[in-house]
Amino acid sequence: MDQNVEARLKELGWMLPASPKPIAAYVPAVRTGNLLWISGQLPLCDGKLLATGPVGSAVSLEQAQRAAAQCAVNALAIVHAECAGDWSRLQRIVRLGVFVQCGAGYGEQPKVANGASELLVQVLGDVGRHARAAVGVNALPLNATVELEMVVELA
Repeated sequence: MDQNVEARLKELGWMLPASPKPIAAYVPAVRTGNLLWISGQLPLCDGKLLATGPVGSAVSLEQAQRAAAQCAVNALAIVHAECAGDWSRLQRIVRLGVFVQCGAGYGEQPKVANGASELLVQVLGDVGRHARAAVGVNALPLNATVELEMVVELA
């Protein structure tokens, strides 16, 4: 894995934050074997949510996609911390679970999740390609518009 992940993020207009702290009774990530399971990440930037409320009514698709990308950046910050800054240990992004707060009848969850998926491929190349689920829900913690969980393979 290319060691210039932070430089690539910066080129795309993102900054890798410090590893986010849990907002409840859980740990940011658990490693079992060569898999790192990252707890759900909200679109927090500098302690504030980028988007709150349901996509399609309170939040536009574009805002929700940016929020999903922020969730992915936050998950990468946890990977960075777990690897002690050694990006060469990241073998691949295995899976994303993307939860989208939306009303009944909304069906654009995959487009919202693309905000995260496309960012990961832009930053990591083929290492960022992954399996994914995009699921609509009626509520998320702190009224966030989107939440993302991630599984990565580490060396």
